[in-house]
Amino acid sequence: MKCMRWAGILAMGLVLEVTPARAEGPNKYQVTGQVVEITETTLILQKGDEKWELARKKTTKGSANLKVGDKVTVYYHMVADEVTAKPSGKSGKTTKTEKGAAAK
Repeated sequence: MKCMRWAGILAMGLVLEVTPARAEGPNKYQVTGQVVEITETTLILQKGDEKWELARKKTTKGSANLKVGDKVTVYYHMVADEVTAKPSGKSGKTTKTEKGAAAK
């Protein structure tokens, strides 16, 4: 009986240990295309009919030797710079369906 209790405690410990590792951060994505333009702060790729403009830092790995015309795969993640909240649209006014429900 004590073995079963210890096995359960060990199993819970493993579950609790692994769970935080899964919540690392935002998803990572990739895009492959041909380099159209390069500046110190941006990288513009042509993928089919679409142009992708990606921010570039001096610390971005592998971006030092890029040339226009190179085919590249860029790995990126999305980051929110600013969030503006707007009212949800619900006001103190009663709609027709709410009036009908209140009368019943």
